[in-house]
Amino acid sequence: MWLLFLADAAAIFVTYSRLPPRELYHVSHGGLAGGASRVLVFSNFPTALAATAVLLVLADRARSRVRAAAAVLGIGLCAAVFYPGVVDQANLDAKPVNAVAAAGVVIALVLSAAEGRPASPGRRPGDGARIGVAAVAAFIALPWIAAELGFFLDGVPVLGRVFVTGKYLRTLPGLPPFPPAVHHGHHHGLDGTLLLLGALLLSRVVPTLRHRALRVLAGAYLALTACYGIGNIANDAWTEQVWKRHWSSWQFPDVLRPSATVAWAVIVLGAAALYAAAAWWSGRVRVPDV
Repeated sequence: MWLLFLADAAAIFVTYSRLPPRELYHVSHGGLAGGASRVLVFSNFPTALAATAVLLVLADRARSRVRAAAAVLGIGLCAAVFYPGVVDQANLDAKPVNAVAAAGVVIALVLSAAEGRPASPGRRPGDGARIGVAAVAAFIALPWIAAELGFFLDGVPVLGRVFVTGKYLRTLPGLPPFPPAVHHGHHHGLDGTLLLLGALLLSRVVPTLRHRALRVLAGAYLALTACYGIGNIANDAWTEQVWKRHWSSWQFPDVLRPSATVAWAVIVLGAAALYAAAAWWSGRVRVPDV
């Protein structure tokens, strides 16, 4: 999971360092400073959300009270991302407060390295379904992956016909006049993809947690993270590949911020159903310890 997020951070740093801010989304700094600034914001959202799940697992596996306390501290620091204004879609330049959640992510990385790599658990129940979901998500994310690297899919065989990326279509408030369908740089749809993939990977570990409270908490958190990721994937993909093509006048609801809406009710209910299904399946299948 860390490899996914670190690779994405590297791509963000390179792209935001070499492209002018006007070609990106709601940033004002260019050069190396611009790249570092956007990576710091990325360390808050979505990385701190994924790091929280990692820290729950590490708290269960802590070999000492010091490591357990560090995991709890990391979770507290990562929670800063939930505070209003820490990450603002309308202004994605880094702020001093972003260092708080970033510190929580660093703690998660250090504890992960200290834990070392566990023995391979082999195949897990549900791995086939995980691979299928991951493959679909990765395919939908191809335009965002290209944007993250600073290019369009126009002219790419097959993909250039399936996806619209560089053409100038409908615009949204806050974007420059006649923007490309998929602007260069990072997208919240890719945030959703990373959160979903991270949840799929970490869900393989949840049934092995020793403490029931942490097992329930981690499972419920990952179920909510997965459904939240799916909601952001659907919103971004629908806007860019359906609404901007004038195939529909309806827009998929924005679920980036938690709110008292029907869309968020669906996310919460979906998470509850996913957790219940996973718990039922785990009860039917014996899961080997790591």
